[in-house]
Amino acid sequence: MKLLLVEDEARLASIVVRAFKEAGYAIDHSNNGQDGLTQFELNEYDLVILDLLLPGIAGGGFAVCRQIRILNQHIPILMVTALDAPSDTVKGLDLGADDYLVKPFHLDELLARVRALLRRVPQAQPSILQLGDLSLDTAQKLAYRANTEIKLSAKEFAVLEYLMTHPNTVINQTELIEHAWDSNYNGLSNVVETYIRYLRKKLSPNGEPNIITTKRRFGYMIEATDV
Repeated sequence: MKLLLVEDEARLASIVVRAFKEAGYAIDHSNNGQDGLTQFELNEYDLVILDLLLPGIAGGGFAVCRQIRILNQHIPILMVTALDAPSDTVKGLDLGADDYLVKPFHLDELLARVRALLRRVPQAQPSILQLGDLSLDTAQKLAYRANTEIKLSAKEFAVLEYLMTHPNTVINQTELIEHAWDSNYNGLSNVVETYIRYLRKKLSPNGEPNIITTKRRFGYMIEATDV
């Protein structure tokens, strides 16, 4: 899952970004309203965390929320703000926000609200992904093969989750990077190949058939009928 955080408080943004990365999400951060809209228009996101008191755009977060909702009617928007007046809550929800969290908040609550919103997305994937003897609990971030738990890093989990939500579909390296890494990634070009190798080793500890197949020059795929 890839998130967009639009928040101008640098310290808070740093904490939130770190928490979501540790939880296995890819997350981009913008520190003003106009940049947030530009990021949203250029990239594909699964959810937006949006502050209300934003510089860089007339109307602040309310204006950003209104424009995002015009561009995409279904993406979940979670507003976070120090404004706790009922009128602000009502205005935010009326403009298209799906939930509202008042600062200061606990990170655990923020993470839980994001998980809840993602479950409510139209045509959202179930919290348990199952392909043959491989299952993925996306809520608790657990992976099993033949009822044996497989220990995965956050990034390994993110790559496997994206492949499992697109069975029988060839996913190229660029698409995997866009969904499992943030938009600022400019590291090694073979990072996807490296994580695919890690996953294959962990998912086949006793020589079981490879779950992830390579379509040379095209990308990687999990074939639902073969898993």
